[in-house]
Amino acid sequence: MIHAVWNLLLAGARDSQAFAAVVLLVGAVVGAPAAVFFWDFHSAVWPFLIATSVLELTYFILLAYAYTRLELSVVYPLARGLAPVLVLGVAVVFTGAGTSARQVGGVLLVGAGILLVRGFRGGRGALLAVLIACVIASYTVVDKHGVAHASPVAYLELMSIFTGLAYAMFIVASRGPGALRAEVGWKSVGAGIGTFTAYACVLAALQLASAASVAAVRESGVLVATALAAIVLHERVTLWRAAGAMLVVAGVVLLSL
Repeated sequence: MIHAVWNLLLAGARDSQAFAAVVLLVGAVVGAPAAVFFWDFHSAVWPFLIATSVLELTYFILLAYAYTRLELSVVYPLARGLAPVLVLGVAVVFTGAGTSARQVGGVLLVGAGILLVRGFRGGRGALLAVLIACVIASYTVVDKHGVAHASPVAYLELMSIFTGLAYAMFIVASRGPGALRAEVGWKSVGAGIGTFTAYACVLAALQLASAASVAAVRESGVLVATALAAIVLHERVTLWRAAGAMLVVAGVVLLSL
């Protein structure tokens, strides 16, 4: 729910790139007190922290770019629905994990749902969403190992600082500080708080469950995002697209069981 709402705010922003940079900076500021209180950090975390910072920065750049050209009701179901499928695939290929008939059925449902969401003609939008899904799957796997060497809040705080500063410096260098100032407001602050809170919960869950299960459970926001896209952004969510979103969620549920 929280994740879907801040994606809604990002999709509706005037300048999604500057908005995303402000969101990351707000998350770093909001999370600082909690990070100090729950600080637990070991040197072995650095390779994972560097990798996830690069991946998260890539994710936010691609996501902000996608929302300037595509609808929330297309990007969100495709990117979020594909991510747990990719995480499961990585687990099977690199760890030798087995698959069940239920998981195969889940993958097929997600695939059918994605086909309905994107339409039968596909196009660049579908490819961009698939790329975002690959990044999500990558940082989920990295973070599963990273939080073994640090508390979730400390890990997320440092990642937010690195990515937020890097993104903000890029925006300032390319368009000046005014672009960032224009996006500071209750929406970006709310999205920053939501982003940090939502992913802190995900990282905590990664300490207790498999990456594939966590990736699957968190994608329940697909239906929420699709509904918000129609109600708030007034996107034309057809019955086919709505049905596709429901199939994606059903497939994700099978993967998480």
